[in-house]
Amino acid sequence: MSKRKNQVNHEDSDSDSEDTAEGLSTHALADLVLSQPDIGTTIKTDGEESSPYAFLSVLNIGVHNDNVSIKSLVEYILAKSKGDNAFHESLSTVLRDPQCQVGLVLCERLINMPVPVIPPMYRMLVDELRDAVEENEPFNFTHLIFVSRVYKLTPEEEDAMTYRPTTTRESETNDRSPDGVYPFHPEDEEIRKFASHHLIFPYSNAQPRNAESFGLDTAGRLMLVPAAQLTELARVLGDVFQPPGNV
Repeated sequence: MSKRKNQVNHEDSDSDSEDTAEGLSTHALADLVLSQPDIGTTIKTDGEESSPYAFLSVLNIGVHNDNVSIKSLVEYILAKSKGDNAFHESLSTVLRDPQCQVGLVLCERLINMPVPVIPPMYRMLVDELRDAVEENEPFNFTHLIFVSRVYKLTPEEEDAMTYRPTTTRESETNDRSPDGVYPFHPEDEEIRKFASHHLIFPYSNAQPRNAESFGLDTAGRLMLVPAAQLTELARVLGDVFQPPGNV
């Protein structure tokens, strides 16, 4: 594991453009993450200049609310949360309340990175946020927003899976879901247990699917978690996802 170097490559980014299918400015968002090297962790295997295999970070939405990436993402999240009136009302309230400090948690890893790499990253994030608050930096959060992904299986697809060898992802989440919805990352199910609100939403530009459609039927997931729960969340992740041989 390594801390990110404070290097921002503006030559490769266009912060005025919408650079994803969902209309989000991910290049500008990446620049924000890179601009705070003391918060968050990246896992690399071939030195500082190599590609990351996993990363975890958090951004203060209020501090960066003038950034094009945060603006577009907040608008997107608020629009998607309308699928749950209570969630939308709570989210709207905390985002406009000056007494609330809302953090956007960003976490991703390659599919071949096992879930036990995640708990240490969260434990380090807890320590980093505590140190940052002691230095009067703007990381004293009241709420945390997690944006993640899920995939959906039809009953026929679930039946087919039971008759072939499981992949790493499937073996991590091998129990059938009552609604056919599964997380790309198993740790999301533990995070959901700490959420005051939770929502699965369709992607804006998802293509219509039929019996001949190729690939997974994917959707987005939003979770709003009280920031005071982060320490306990990190502990639970460590208990649930221990490395083989440590159980």
